[in-house]
Amino acid sequence: MSRAVLKFIRLSPIKARLVAREVQGMNAELAIASLEFTPNKAAKIISKVIASAVANAGLEANEAEITSCRVDKAAMLKRFMPRARGRATPKLKPTSHIIVEVAPVKGEK
Repeated sequence: MSRAVLKFIRLSPIKARLVAREVQGMNAELAIASLEFTPNKAAKIISKVIASAVANAGLEANEAEITSCRVDKAAMLKRFMPRARGRATPKLKPTSHIIVEVAPVKGEK
């Protein structure tokens, strides 16, 4: 089993988890192909992490299966937005850690 980790990516973990749950358990080649046509920022990023995990395993995309695709919450970027009368309101910008684990397809070596 091989893995790839992308840390502190400027992406909401809640939105990224929706995409991550869809590809879990899929063949890596099929997952990358389906994410290519998904109109999400998270889909493009997760696709790259899957490709990296497959390369780390030294496998071809059709020989690998995604065993785990996890999105964890990372530190928030804290910014302020100017408002009326000299006030400011906080703006929290979420970041994520994306962890993808792949393994060879059962029946393959």
